[in-house]
Amino acid sequence: MLILGSLPGEASLAAARYYAHPQNEFWRLTGGAIGQDVAALDYPARLAALDAAGIGLWDVVGSARRAGSLDTAIREIAANPLADLVATLPQLRAVAFNGGTAARIGRRQLGRPVDLALIDLPSSSAAYCRIPFAQKQERWDELRIFLA
Repeated sequence: MLILGSLPGEASLAAARYYAHPQNEFWRLTGGAIGQDVAALDYPARLAALDAAGIGLWDVVGSARRAGSLDTAIREIAANPLADLVATLPQLRAVAFNGGTAARIGRRQLGRPVDLALIDLPSSSAAYCRIPFAQKQERWDELRIFLA
C-alpha cells in the first residue's frame, strides 16, 4: 500500500517529517487502520509501524509554489514521477490518496493501472472538517483489506 499526500505543509517541512502538524489526524487515522496507536509513538517508531503493515508514504507533488499550508494555495506544480515509482513496486496492491488534491493530481499521473486499486480518502488535515473524525476513520479503515 502506498499512501500519497499532496505536498507537505509548513510544519512538516520545518520538521522534515511527514504529517508533523499536531492537529493533522494522519497518525490517528493510519493507526486505526492498522490497529495500533501509532500517534503515541515517536516518529521513527511511527514509520516502522507503517512499514511493518506494508504502508509506504510519498507525495504527488515534487515541488510547487505555495503561501501557507493549504492545498488550495498550491501553484506551479511539478508532479512526482508516480508511474515510474509504481512500476518498481511489483507487490503494490493499492494506492491511497490523502485528500482531494492528492487524488486529482495522483490519478492524472497514474492513469488507469491494471491490478492496482486507487482509493480516495478524506483528507487527514485539520483544515478539512467537512466530515467528523469518526467518519474519516471509517473510510481509512477500508485500507485494511490491502495491508500486510
